[in-house]
Amino acid sequence: MDFNKIRKFCRVFRAIIGTALIITGYVTGIAWFYLGFILLLASAMNFCPLCIISKKCDLPQDSESK
Repeated sequence: MDFNKIRKFCRVFRAIIGTALIITGYVTGIAWFYLGFILLLASAMNFCPLCIISKKCDLPQDSESK
């Protein structure tokens, strides 16, 4: 499994969802949708806050480096 492809997909996915939430917040006027800025920031920095909490997104350690 190529984890770099998964990370690239997640980064694009976060950017799309973040943008959609911001646009929805702008159109509807509901302030909660502006939390999409967190997703955009996470996408721009290639950082996922949920990965730290869940520990499921971590890339496997390279066994050759031991």
